[in-house]
Amino acid sequence: MSKVIIASYNNAWYQPGGRFKILLWYFINALFFINPLNPISSVKVILLRLFGAKVGTGVHIKPSVNIKYPWLLEIGNNVWIGEHVWIDNLAKVTIEDNVCISQGAMLLCGNHNYKKSTFDLTVKEIKLEAGAWLGAKSVVCPGVTVKSHAILSVASIAVRDLEAYTIYQGNPAQKIRERKIEVS
Repeated sequence: MSKVIIASYNNAWYQPGGRFKILLWYFINALFFINPLNPISSVKVILLRLFGAKVGTGVHIKPSVNIKYPWLLEIGNNVWIGEHVWIDNLAKVTIEDNVCISQGAMLLCGNHNYKKSTFDLTVKEIKLEAGAWLGAKSVVCPGVTVKSHAILSVASIAVRDLEAYTIYQGNPAQKIRERKIEVS
């Protein structure tokens, strides 16, 4: 039986940006995003744009948010990103209009191939369509699309696409009912 040999791991093929840009972002991210002492969302939006993110209007980013690579991030209008959200965007993450990402949620674009002895890195994009809502401490795995107005409930894990206007719960997330939105 073969074994995993971490020493043979090589992700040299993965180049998300220049070394200086990545290093500079590391410090900006630590000072302005991960740092819980910076509650000013507008400053975060400006910094994201300076680093190549496409960010709409009315975006609210709470303290203690960790974003891996802003140049691989697209955020629409009127988006809420809660405390301790981790956007581990090793690949492109698209967040459309009116999306709510609750505290502690994780968007994970990367994983490892457990079938290979070299434990190869794999990356896939994530898309959150308009009106989607990720509950607190939920996880969206690589390659998943959370379709329009779908809900991923608290502490649930999406390992495959979530249907529009549907509520999901559990690990792995299972469809539990339809989402009906009342007009006020």
